[in-house]
Amino acid sequence: MAEPRRMSDTSFETALANRVDEMLDACTRCGKCVEACPSVAPAGIADASSRDIIGGILDILRGGDGPEASRKWAAACMLSGECIKACDYGVNPRFLLAMTNVAMAKRQSELPERRRRALTLFRDDSRDATMLSQLQLDREVLERLGQKSASATAPAEAPDFVFYTGCNVLKTPHIALLALDIMDALGVTYQVMGGPSHCCGIKQFRNGDVEMSGRMGSNSIEKMSHSKSGQVISWCPSCYVQFTETTIPAIERQSGARPFEMTPFLLFLRERMTQLTPLLRGEVKMQVALHRHPGVAGVMEAAAEILQAIPGIELVELQQPAVGLQSNNLKVLPEFKRELQRNELRAASDAGVDALVAVYHSDHRELCAHERDWPFRIINVLEVVGASMGLHRHDRYKELKLMQDADRIVADCQDLIVQHSLDVAAARGVIAKGMLADQPLPLK
Repeated sequence: MAEPRRMSDTSFETALANRVDEMLDACTRCGKCVEACPSVAPAGIADASSRDIIGGILDILRGGDGPEASRKWAAACMLSGECIKACDYGVNPRFLLAMTNVAMAKRQSELPERRRRALTLFRDDSRDATMLSQLQLDREVLERLGQKSASATAPAEAPDFVFYTGCNVLKTPHIALLALDIMDALGVTYQVMGGPSHCCGIKQFRNGDVEMSGRMGSNSIEKMSHSKSGQVISWCPSCYVQFTETTIPAIERQSGARPFEMTPFLLFLRERMTQLTPLLRGEVKMQVALHRHPGVAGVMEAAAEILQAIPGIELVELQQPAVGLQSNNLKVLPEFKRELQRNELRAASDAGVDALVAVYHSDHRELCAHERDWPFRIINVLEVVGASMGLHRHDRYKELKLMQDADRIVADCQDLIVQHSLDVAAARGVIAKGMLADQPLPLK
């Protein structure tokens, strides 16, 4: 179990600023990060000098305005992470772009307005995640996912790991429940944390309220810092990047100690392939293609390795671009995103696969309803793993979304609406906005 951390007098914002300054000093403006970035062409800045673009980013971070191409590059960041691999000097350009967006947000409005905007977004997202999970799960299952009273109850003995869900996987809870089932089968103990009460602070950060983001993230980190292994297993890639590239390094500078190590769930599974492989007993005779987002290093490779360890699975390569952190992060380039999704669906159909397999929850939310229009299933990677292990969780989210009618969905969820004392009009609004409108590429 982690020892209590002694924080220095350095503020969270100062710790971040010091880290930025070190990277600014280390950056040579070689432009390799820009050249490697898949956002450059769709953002319309391919003709600009890569050296000028990164030079403009440094200028913005030092208080200047930077050229338009630099501002466009920062705004179009999909968090693909190719820039990190391209840098030879220990700079994290993705972090610098995040801080550039913070700097630009600060210049657009004063702190009270930024704080109000971030709070509104946080409340809206919290409401959507909470209500969509309540429309699918009863109280007992919600408690298993760390919601309600279970989230405030400390286990009698420290678990091996903390499993951190993030917030929005609660909208597609079958994915998170399968993760728990798999950990149970592996014999590890864990405490589930996540949801709005354990926010990473990303809404506040992106809207330029760094102080509040630091408070929220630090509070969540303190809650998660109590396991035997000193490790947190994470699901959400956005939370993972926010914690590991922003909040945890800042806290480490403040306290002189790293609170814990955070490991994405699929990397956690790959580290345990020796234990996992004997559990993959059932044949799953399917040709599948993997929907890929490379933003967290190693996760897509782990997904492919795990799929290939399942008897009967044939992994088909669609030769489609893999960009971004997860589908949600491509919203900064909406037409590019629609084109990518359209082309991948066509490629999967042409390849004759049985299923297009996604890893992350936002991928599943955006793609699953397309199952109606194409000759293959759209499923999550843990559904395939679970099928081989004899584990099953019904994808109620997809079942509801395929109805494509808010009133039908409300009627079908009436029992849970009553159990959770939900307002019917509010539920209908969340279904319309948070489920049916979460469809970047329209259905046919």
